[in-house]
Amino acid sequence: MRSTARISTAAASALALAISGLILGVSAGTAQASTCSRAYLPLPDSSCTPGAYNPAVTQSTIGSTICVSGWTSTVRPSTSYTNALKAQGITDYGYSDTSMSDYEEDHLVPLELGGAPKDPDNLWPEPRYGSPTAYSKDSVENKLKTAVCDGDITLSAARNAIRTDWTTALQVTGIG
Repeated sequence: MRSTARISTAAASALALAISGLILGVSAGTAQASTCSRAYLPLPDSSCTPGAYNPAVTQSTIGSTICVSGWTSTVRPSTSYTNALKAQGITDYGYSDTSMSDYEEDHLVPLELGGAPKDPDNLWPEPRYGSPTAYSKDSVENKLKTAVCDGDITLSAARNAIRTDWTTALQVTGIG
C-alpha cells in the first residue's frame, strides 16, 4: 500500500520532475520497476489502491453533500496535487507509457459517491486507452450517484459495488 508519507515526498519530487518534462527520469516507452500490478486492469491493484471514503459523506448527509448539484467541485483536489500523485502512480504501476495525458488520476471511490478527495489510497492513474477506459467508469459513477440520490440504492451498496469492481457495479446493484 502506498503510504501517505512516502507519497508526499515522492509526489513533491514527481511534480518537480513532471513540470520539467522528466517524469522520474524515465523516457516514454521505457519499462519501469513497478510495485503495483497491472494484471487487474481496468481495475487498480487493491493492495496499492484500496479506496477510501470522505467521512463527511454518509447516508444521512447525502442531501447536503453528493446530491447537491456542483458539490464535487467543492472537494475536488487541484491538478497540482493530483498530477504529482499521477506521476508517482505511473511509476508504481510500471506503465511503459509515461505520458501524463494518457491517464486520469482517478478516485477508485468517486467523489460522486463520497470518495476521499485527497487520500492516496483512493487515487490511481487509470489509463484512458484500452477497453473499458476511464471514460467508461464516469458513466457508471453518475448512474450510481443518481440511484443513491433517488433512493433506489443505499450509499453503502453503491460504494461497495464500485470499490469491488466498477465494471460490474451497475449489475450488482440492479441499476444496470
